[in-house]
Amino acid sequence: MTPEDQEETQPLLRPPGGSAPRSRRVFLAAFAAALGPLSFGFALGYSSPAIPSLRRAAPPAPRLDAAAASWFGAIVTLGAAAGGVLGGWLVDLAGRKLSLLLCTVPFVTGFAVITAAQNVWMLLGGRLLTGLACGIASLVAPVYISEIAYPEVRGLLGSCVQLMVVIGILLAYLAGWVLEWRWLAVLGCVPPSFMLLLMCCMPETPRFLLTKHKHQEAMAAMQFLWGSEQGWEEPPVRAEHQGFRLVQLQRPGIYKPFIIGISLMAFQQLSGINAVMFYAESIFQEAKFKDSSLASVVVGVIQVLFTAIAALVMDRAGRRLLLALSGVVMVFSTSAFGAYFKLTQDGPSNSSHVELWTPVSMEPTNASMGLAWLAVGSMCLFIAGGAQALRCLLAGLCLLHLQCPFHIGLCP
Repeated sequence: MTPEDQEETQPLLRPPGGSAPRSRRVFLAAFAAALGPLSFGFALGYSSPAIPSLRRAAPPAPRLDAAAASWFGAIVTLGAAAGGVLGGWLVDLAGRKLSLLLCTVPFVTGFAVITAAQNVWMLLGGRLLTGLACGIASLVAPVYISEIAYPEVRGLLGSCVQLMVVIGILLAYLAGWVLEWRWLAVLGCVPPSFMLLLMCCMPETPRFLLTKHKHQEAMAAMQFLWGSEQGWEEPPVRAEHQGFRLVQLQRPGIYKPFIIGISLMAFQQLSGINAVMFYAESIFQEAKFKDSSLASVVVGVIQVLFTAIAALVMDRAGRRLLLALSGVVMVFSTSAFGAYFKLTQDGPSNSSHVELWTPVSMEPTNASMGLAWLAVGSMCLFIAGGAQALRCLLAGLCLLHLQCPFHIGLCP
């Protein structure tokens, strides 16, 4: 990497020496932004308890058949894909703060549409809107948090993003244990509404303000977030390197991290981790577990636990080792889960020919009790491996991004 490239990867704001007094308001601002990933996780996990509830719904409430239930879980990813593109455009045009404020609109609107749904199309439309918000929040929130954090806490606050996502998923599973789909959608409006109120009181990131040549506003933001604007200097930023151009892909320092990052993200998605999150409770129903809601909550707890563990041991064990170990665990666990269905498909009380969404007794026979727990155990291992893989993947991508001259945001 050339000296010019090294200069561009440095923060726009850096202390020349010593340590300035720190304000704790940066943690409040980071929490406000992290409510976006929390809302994102809740929207991802919402379909798991909502689908069985919608399958049992009595007229005049909308009721999902097998095909509609599949779309209800998956359509959120289409919205997220569009939201990622929209978020990438908004984050530089409107700014980090305004982008986070705007993403609360499709979050609240989407859950409100689901709450008032009178037919399947309203349910799908609401999920599409929440997916759009998920795409924006998943892109903008990490950028905002990394740019407001000073170096001593940047890694800590950056780790909170993925942790808040899995906490949001767990919250959806826990609430779905006691709430039916309408009230669960009402609860989904709470985190983004709270984020809207808090973010209105938070400043724009100093980095974004400086790129827009708003020096006084940037100093005010630093004073609010860090407690002082003194002792900080602004290195020169060349305008021609603030954006990405396709011609830059000819450089090995750019196309190698780009290919590695895209490949890792593609394989992570193809592992099926999102499908498990979307349909966890339905999967356990098909596995004939006694209490599918409880099983999905256990999976959510495991995901939160191992995401936190991955954040703690990642710097010591290394990203590559943990990614390889996670892959082995996920292969083993999915093989065990497939073996469970193979072993039980011919049993009289565990027939796999029963339609996936047909209400069944969750009380396994004594002979299949151990096999039922095999299903839960293997799924927990899969989630544990996936949680570690995703955390290491995000951190690894940040390191790759820091090698790229066109990278603008600050990664943890």
